[in-house]
Amino acid sequence: MSDKEIAKMIDHTLLKPESTKEQIIQICAEAKEYGFATVCIQPTWIALAKEALQDSDVGITTVIGFPLGVTSTFTKVAETRDAIASGATEVDMVINIGALKSQDDLAVFHDIKAVVEAANGQAVVKVIIETGYLSVEEKILACQFAKEAGADFVKTSTGFGPGAATVADIQLMRETVGPDLGVKASGGVRDAETAKLMIEAGANRIGASAGIAIVGGDQGSADY
Repeated sequence: MSDKEIAKMIDHTLLKPESTKEQIIQICAEAKEYGFATVCIQPTWIALAKEALQDSDVGITTVIGFPLGVTSTFTKVAETRDAIASGATEVDMVINIGALKSQDDLAVFHDIKAVVEAANGQAVVKVIIETGYLSVEEKILACQFAKEAGADFVKTSTGFGPGAATVADIQLMRETVGPDLGVKASGGVRDAETAKLMIEAGANRIGASAGIAIVGGDQGSADY
């Protein structure tokens, strides 16, 4: 797989709370230069990124209920609508992890479903299950709920929780959701070798702050 093909699978990510306007403009320029799928940024920067990415085919991913997933469904819906109105083309939502671990399956499902309905086909919806907190059984359930709720992707991690994306988790997620849903590997993907392993395991999107290093450029600040 060529660097260009891999670049088209990368969400070029900057989610640090201390990120500056200049840094957001920089990652947008990098995304255009290297042909990344999207930039992945906090909601406050969507309008800036939209301006910086005009006349390009780079999308804008933002995060919902991030990073803990414990905001109310009402809040996640409002965040989703606001993000799309501001220019987001993809939204990565965090599930209600505590509800899942409490076996409150309906709450988890309806939380995802509400975000999917709020997106209303106007943005790709990725569901962050935060694998580092979950048992194998919980990972399977979370993926099943995301699929049943009509989401477009399942995603391993926020990058702020424990652990990182693993080949085993990607394989499990792909097996659970089947061939039609996307699987995004995020957290700890810092080089081309790791990215290729994730893709071979079933990922078709990579979330990384080290996108430039992955596609053969200079090493970035690979801490996501």
